[in-house]
Amino acid sequence: MTGRRDFLSQPAPENYVAGLGRGATGFTTRSDLGPAREGPSEDQIKEALAKRAAQLGFSDAVAGKKKDQAEEEENDERFQDPDNEVGLFAGGIYDKDDDEADRIYREIDDKMDRRRRARREAREQAERDEYERKNPKISQQFADLKRGLESITEDEWAALPEVGDLTGRNKRARQARHQRFYAVPDSVLAAASSAGELGTTVADDGAASAAAPKNGTDGTVTDFAKIGQARDKVLQVRLDQASQNGAATTAGSATSVDPKGYLTSLAKSQLPESAAQVGDINRVRELLESVIKTNPSTGPGWIAAARLEELAGKIVAARNVIARGCEHCPKSEDVWLENIRLNDQRNARIIAANAIKKNNRSVRLWVEAMKLEDDARSKKRVIRHALDHIPESEALWKEAVNLEENPDDAKLLLAKATELIPLSVDLWLALARLESPENAQKVLNRARKHCPTSHEIWIAAARLQEQLGQGEKVNVMKRAAQVLAKESAMPKREEWITEAEKCEEEAAIITCGAIIRETLGYGLDEDDDRKETWLEDARGSINRGMYETARAIYAYALRVFPTSKTVWLAAADLERNFGKREDLWQVLEKAVNAVPHSEVLWMMLAKEKWQAGEVDNARRVLARAFQQNPNNEDIWLAAVKLEAENGQTEQARGLLKQARQEAPTDRVWMKSVAFERQLNNLDDALDLVQQALNLFPAYPKLWMMKGQIYEDLGKKPQAREAYATGVKAVPSSVPLWLLYARLEESTGLLPKARSVLDRARLAIPKSPELWCESVRLELRADSTKQAESLMERARRDVPKAKQGLLWAEKIWHLTEPKQRKPRAVEAVKEAENDPVLLAAVARIFWGERKLDKAQSWFERALVRDSDLGDSWAWYYKFLVEHGTQEKRDEVVRKCVGVEPRHGEVWQRVNKDPKNAGKGVEEILKIVAAEVR
Repeated sequence: MTGRRDFLSQPAPENYVAGLGRGATGFTTRSDLGPAREGPSEDQIKEALAKRAAQLGFSDAVAGKKKDQAEEEENDERFQDPDNEVGLFAGGIYDKDDDEADRIYREIDDKMDRRRRARREAREQAERDEYERKNPKISQQFADLKRGLESITEDEWAALPEVGDLTGRNKRARQARHQRFYAVPDSVLAAASSAGELGTTVADDGAASAAAPKNGTDGTVTDFAKIGQARDKVLQVRLDQASQNGAATTAGSATSVDPKGYLTSLAKSQLPESAAQVGDINRVRELLESVIKTNPSTGPGWIAAARLEELAGKIVAARNVIARGCEHCPKSEDVWLENIRLNDQRNARIIAANAIKKNNRSVRLWVEAMKLEDDARSKKRVIRHALDHIPESEALWKEAVNLEENPDDAKLLLAKATELIPLSVDLWLALARLESPENAQKVLNRARKHCPTSHEIWIAAARLQEQLGQGEKVNVMKRAAQVLAKESAMPKREEWITEAEKCEEEAAIITCGAIIRETLGYGLDEDDDRKETWLEDARGSINRGMYETARAIYAYALRVFPTSKTVWLAAADLERNFGKREDLWQVLEKAVNAVPHSEVLWMMLAKEKWQAGEVDNARRVLARAFQQNPNNEDIWLAAVKLEAENGQTEQARGLLKQARQEAPTDRVWMKSVAFERQLNNLDDALDLVQQALNLFPAYPKLWMMKGQIYEDLGKKPQAREAYATGVKAVPSSVPLWLLYARLEESTGLLPKARSVLDRARLAIPKSPELWCESVRLELRADSTKQAESLMERARRDVPKAKQGLLWAEKIWHLTEPKQRKPRAVEAVKEAENDPVLLAAVARIFWGERKLDKAQSWFERALVRDSDLGDSWAWYYKFLVEHGTQEKRDEVVRKCVGVEPRHGEVWQRVNKDPKNAGKGVEEILKIVAAEVR
């Protein structure tokens, strides 16, 4: 105890705070404040800090006393920065807790930076892209113009005027500003007067010397000797070029020139216009020389240097360069092959022989040497030598087999090849194709043992069974799928479909179907959307013209989904477009048996029977459909249509009466009214429509038919009353409002028609049809300004995606012909997918005689909406004037297949009672004659 120092004299522990252990912190007493006296001065504080720094070993603090005033001011500013703690805590001790705190803060900063990095980078990229889009570079603005310079010929380029001020007055003023006049001395005038005089004397050697100044700078003395020397040099250069480019001997030495062919070879020696510039070639030549000098064992450098000389037209130099490359790179087969290519056949053989001596296991060199031979015997000899050196090369064996004309010799070669290379599937398949069917089976069995993971061998075995007539009895592909799955070598579904299509191309239909049947479901679980996947696979095969593969896919899908109406319709569509009528009937028969409650399939089968002329069979089909779907309005109406089309009016009327009793729907009543109206029984039709309206007052077509019947009878007041009552009962029917407005216009009451359309737009505010009709009403009334005003209001009210009809009307009736194309460009940007607008643009190109573009835009309109009959009519009208008969027939056939139902003119013509019973082709021609 006596040896231990008192604790009060011991230094305090690190980070010690007095009173913290007993909680005596957080309050202040008078003793803490101390007496009210002035604190230490600034100098005292600096001295204390310096002493403290010296104790802790900070020499910088001691040296800080000697710094100048500017540095102290800088430190003062640094202390005011909360992020800069160098000067503020220069005297503090950096312990482990500080290090751990700094590490934790760094980790937090890194984590927060990683969390925000993706969004920050995406935002910055979007801002950068937006800025570049709004502020494009000059090079980007003129990029399309620069690309257009590719089509400029040299004559057009030479004809471009020089840049400058071409105005005469400014040019003369500019010349006058720079013109200066000076006084000319008399000596200059005297020299100029005697400059053109000649005086000659005869020298002692007999040569004529001119009596002119000795320096001869006045241009009157001609040195014929130098002219002759220059001419000889030019001729020598041309002769050298000719000797290098085509007047060389067949040995390839290029040292002798054929004098007879000099002019021809001289013409050949000239570089084409598209050849590289001499300066560029020289720069590249220097670069490549540096490459091959730096690393002479690099083959690509020698090849590039040789091709550069070839591009420059110096074939001899190219051969020399590549020959040096062969010396430096004797093991590079690419260099040897380039040397062979650059030389003629005789020298190439010598080069190939030298190359093979250096690289006797290079398959490419052996094959190239074989190709240099002329006769088949020499080629066989080369290939056999190659096989002696490389017996395991599959490519050499294939070349050897291809050279054999006798199948027996080819079989012997393939037998030997399969012994040496038992893992080559191609060699096994080639041997099997050359053997008889019985031996081919043995070959394929041996091939399966050596290559158990090859699906090609299994497919070849299945095709062999099909050739033997056992394709349906022996299911080779089932065993193939089992073995390949066991060996984990099962290809993907897409690869199997490709193999099936190959079999279809080679007329192996049974094998094609077996491949699809056994492999299409591999890798797909019940959770996957198998039906959509298989339908997409079938559509892909149809697009590639592989219809048997598509049939097999549909057949497999129907085995998995036998009650899927979608798959049955797709299969029927395939047979209708690419199959036979009997196959279509067979598919539809299976469909109605599998899905008996689908009226669509029943009606398709009845329609096909009826179109084939089998009316009785069509009636039987509909009778079976009635048994499976009693009181179905679609089947009732199909039966009525069948009888009406075949002239059985009374039977059709009876069926309609029975349908109104057993299936009293609004559509059945409407068809009954339309049937009587087509037969011109207007009183009966009016009676039926009145009864129907009592039952279905909210069905707009009945109100429209009632008004139309009154119009046919000439009773326009009653028609007006019918329309007025109809728009009150069904205010959301656009066609009903249009008929009402057109009736008022036909009676000459334009204000009333405007009022009707205004009420219609209030009821249906964003209808482009109503706005377009209002514009047309003003145009028919010669109120162009009012029409333009309405058009602008319509464009503000109707959504942009639905403005195609409005744009078409504006382009053709409210725009000058010269401005139609710019308006069309603006319209396509806002409503690019509207078929009405696409057809209007096609008509613009038609008017400008740009027939190819017009046809392209018409086809785009049909692809966008094939149900729009007006587009078909415009296209047909275009083809009548500018198309061929084959193209017109194709369009008619496609239109009949599509059976369009919509279109402003198409609906009016198709539903006219006068055109009842006419086919799609007749309606198409009528509409084509009426569209304007």
